[in-house]
Amino acid sequence: MRDIDLKTLRLLVAVCDHRNMARAAQEAHIEPSAISKRIAQLESDLGVPLLTRSRRGVEPTAAGNALLEHARSVLFTMERIASDVAAFGGGLKGRVSLCASASAIAEALPDDISSFMREPANQNIRVDVEERLSSDLVRLLREGAASLGVCWDNVDLQGLQHRPYRQDRLALAVHQDHPLANEASLCFDQTLEYEHVGLLPSTAVHTMLQRAAAGAGKSVSYRVIVSSFDAAFRVVAAGLGISVVPVEVAETYRPVRGIKVIPLTDAWAQRRFVVCFRSFDALQPAAQRMVDYLASQAGTLTVNGST
Repeated sequence: MRDIDLKTLRLLVAVCDHRNMARAAQEAHIEPSAISKRIAQLESDLGVPLLTRSRRGVEPTAAGNALLEHARSVLFTMERIASDVAAFGGGLKGRVSLCASASAIAEALPDDISSFMREPANQNIRVDVEERLSSDLVRLLREGAASLGVCWDNVDLQGLQHRPYRQDRLALAVHQDHPLANEASLCFDQTLEYEHVGLLPSTAVHTMLQRAAAGAGKSVSYRVIVSSFDAAFRVVAAGLGISVVPVEVAETYRPVRGIKVIPLTDAWAQRRFVVCFRSFDALQPAAQRMVDYLASQAGTLTVNGST
């Protein structure tokens, strides 16, 4: 089979997006016949029809949809290759692919990335952030599908290098009329007689709370399971349960929704985050600079936007 060229893949994607060869040709500034000829040659090389043509336009076949998925992935990868290689040209440029846990994104990470990108020396660096479960994040780093990760340091980081990042503290969010609302501080096991609002079982926080409850010879009674801290606070504000959340996130909701935030005194409630990667020396210069910047925030605990 002949090699598939990138221009043909771009044209195929455009045709499938527009469902119309003429509009795709206009966008690419070429004749529709040229696109038709390229796609016909591609169909011949692959031995399967990729498009179904009609008076109303075109539709990808099952084989066309399969190729379309791969084409988008290949074109995206090629764009990132070009961006990363450009980092070695005049001035530091590049794209950093960063995966982060929900806690990191809900707290200081977006502000830190914004501050990093505002520095004149970093103005040509683009940072792509994707929220991931900690376990998925670590897997993507090991597989080379992401450059950097930011997560809680209690996950299995075997095979990865890491540097310390920020800290946070877990607390209990309760409705202002809840029986625990007047407590100054609490141990986690004091909360276990009440119904909780928890995050998904696949999250690091859920696993940690299950272990803490088991260590106390008890279990957590979940009334509601939600997928985000925002949803957890909404349920708590409705008086349907209590929830273990980061103080840094809870402070945003406390004055608005009548929620009381009670610090947990357990040792594990003080959390440390890390920025992790496969090998610092193998990172592109833009990613190395990002690591150094995030690591400079190590030991910082942010509350209400101040450090």
